Amino acid sequence: MQSWDVIVGGGGIIGLSLSIALRRSGASVLVLERGEPAREATYAAAGMLAALDPDTPKELRELARASAALYPEFVRELEDSSGINVDLRREGTLFIGDDCGLELEVLSPVQLKTLEPAVEVPDRPVYYLEEQTVDPRMLGAAALATAKNLGVDVHSGTPVRKLIIADGRVDGTQSDRAAYHAPVFVNCCGAWASEINGHQVPTRPVKGQMLDVIPPRRSVITHVVRSPEVYVLPRTDGRIIIGATVEEAGFDKRVQPETIQRLHQAASNLIPELGEARIHEAWAGLRPSSPDDLPIMGMTSLPGYYAATAHFRNGILLAPITATCMAELIQGRAPALDLSRFAPQRFARIEELKRLG
Repeated sequence: MQSWDVIVGGGGIIGLSLSIALRRSGASVLVLERGEPAREATYAAAGMLAALDPDTPKELRELARASAALYPEFVRELEDSSGINVDLRREGTLFIGDDCGLELEVLSPVQLKTLEPAVEVPDRPVYYLEEQTVDPRMLGAAALATAKNLGVDVHSGTPVRKLIIADGRVDGTQSDRAAYHAPVFVNCCGAWASEINGHQVPTRPVKGQMLDVIPPRRSVITHVVRSPEVYVLPRTDGRIIIGATVEEAGFDKRVQPETIQRLHQAASNLIPELGEARIHEAWAGLRPSSPDDLPIMGMTSLPGYYAATAHFRNGILLAPITATCMAELIQGRAPALDLSRFAPQRFARIEELKRLG
């Protein structure tokens, strides 16, 4: 009977990054993916590494900044192993809105026009943030290729249905196809993390619709431009990404033309030239979130069962630090950063407090 040291449920960027970290430390790893690896939330993401975003919850800021600092090396290793360019860009972000008390320096209209001549000067403060971006589709492909090159076993079309328990701890997982054995299982199943019978992790899908366009000329913008209404993100290949909605719509991934048009118009209000841009593609993805919209990371109450999911709008950004910290935790070492505020058990504590009144 074949067995592994660790089974990772979910082949998105979180699961793949963790499998790479575990494999590099010597563990044998199996990834079980319900569909195709890196084709759900990872594939649908924009790729902003928004570690300095004033809208980022304060509980996430240390984790976000630590992960952003890991990104250049993380990308280099994936590109070296896979031969895939993930389009890491470091031009930064122009953030329009409230700095939420972070005391950022406001750009003058002249400074804004110098940085981005095509941007319509808004009647709100604009700040420059030293942030990076990647192409998540290329990142996912690079992570998948790297995992396989390192010897990680990856099974597609294999949803995890339930855990196998022996002597009070994890002994593997059961899918529609077969049983798979390992003393450790990590739930990285994203929006589907709550669907493992008897051992759910409380996640929900949050829909996001977005599009990309081909502008009338290359290099209309070089920075990410982000406002409360819309964000606009340039790719090196000339496309412009425009997004994104935040919708509580269950597992509905349908694209609504009127929503796409509204996003396109909002982007055109910021950058008038984009009004003439041709829509290239429109899509929707399902971000995994939790009841408090913070990640779920750590060991559960069942020995051998861990969770690393519910990263909501920060899955691409948080992949390197999640992989690093979770690999350390699984191997019995103290993580580089304290994950206690993201522990799965926090929801059980909340329910207990509710019962106590």
